[in-house]
Amino acid sequence: MSETGSARTKCDGTTDATRHSVAQILRTHAGSGVPFSVEFNPPRDAVGEARLWRAVREFERMHPAFVSMTYGAGGSTKERTVRITGELAKETTLLPVAHLTAVGHSVAELRSLVGSYADSGIRNLLVLRGDPPGDPLGEWTRHPEGVGYAYELVRIVRDLGDFHVGVASFPQGHHRSPDLDHDTRHLAAKLRAGAEYSITQMFFDVEHYLRLRDRVIALDPIEGSKPIIPELMPITSLRTVNRAVELCGRPLPERVMARLRKAAGDGQEENRAAVRAEGIEIATEMAQRLIDEGAPCLHFITLNFAKATSEVLTNLGYGVTAAPKPR
Repeated sequence: MSETGSARTKCDGTTDATRHSVAQILRTHAGSGVPFSVEFNPPRDAVGEARLWRAVREFERMHPAFVSMTYGAGGSTKERTVRITGELAKETTLLPVAHLTAVGHSVAELRSLVGSYADSGIRNLLVLRGDPPGDPLGEWTRHPEGVGYAYELVRIVRDLGDFHVGVASFPQGHHRSPDLDHDTRHLAAKLRAGAEYSITQMFFDVEHYLRLRDRVIALDPIEGSKPIIPELMPITSLRTVNRAVELCGRPLPERVMARLRKAAGDGQEENRAAVRAEGIEIATEMAQRLIDEGAPCLHFITLNFAKATSEVLTNLGYGVTAAPKPR
């Protein structure tokens, strides 16, 4: 069971989570500080669920712009994901965004899943084609009664009702795209289909994000004006580095790895405290440059822990609210 809380209920019976959208919140913040948001993962058991809710309550006090809940590969945690995301909408003051992937689902199943989210008060969805279960970098197989591209799923969701849709973007290009131009055209197609913003895959070189932004604007200035939210993951151990490479399908820049290896030391066991400190510093440096370059929001992968992200935010001068202190 989750910890209980009280969402801000309106006179019409709805909460902030059911009335607001990510795009609306980002417009509200425009010109008044860069907000942050966080990503959670569906827990696999009761112990993991308790840990998730501890992180939820920590972040709730910090007022993120929104929180996203990923979707287990191939729907492996579907029921738990839908339930917990609904509880975030009903029991907290947070704005939840539910991930929706096409992997392993027919169109009928996808429509049913969207309906389940709507019944739980979820109107903000991050629509993804998704990765194959078991091997994120493996061969992608379309469900015989499903869809093959994320832009098709965006259209399905938009046709089902009043939903706010985000999509994924890839600063270094999706690993299945033949080149960056091809990848940029796919992002533009998703935005034209009705997506209001995108969240990037994690990266460790801010230049990749800036060049992505340039490419989309050059291809389609109208769609390029929609927010592209950079995703960051504070590295806390060399094991986390391996997870980062697995998730993004791209090696870390050598200069980043050199800093982490130096911190780890030459002993049989890595100096985890030093690696963690260096990882927090790297994330802080990246986040500060993204703020300086006009990023609309900072989205943090948390792995259901609050401490590392909160340390980065503290380094940036964030207080208990989403707006950073004046510099």
